[in-house]
Amino acid sequence: MARKHKPEEIIGKLREAEIVLAQGGTVADACRRIGVTEQSYYRWRREYGGLKMDQARRMKDLEKENARLRRAVSDLTLDKLILQEAARGNF
Repeated sequence: MARKHKPEEIIGKLREAEIVLAQGGTVADACRRIGVTEQSYYRWRREYGGLKMDQARRMKDLEKENARLRRAVSDLTLDKLILQEAARGNF
């Protein structure tokens, strides 16, 4: 099973890969050194490239808060629909 990396670990690995690339290494060398596939490297670079540690933590906190709020809105919407059906007398 694949290991779930924390954002802080990902940013650290991306920085290590940047060092390898700056020294003239290839992307394949950098990926081998940090222990991930090229696909993961490019996905991480797209998502976390240019972020600092505190920014990544803040982003993850905001994503959790967003998910919590979405669940709350969907629960309230469902309750509203149920009450509207009950008000019409359709059980």
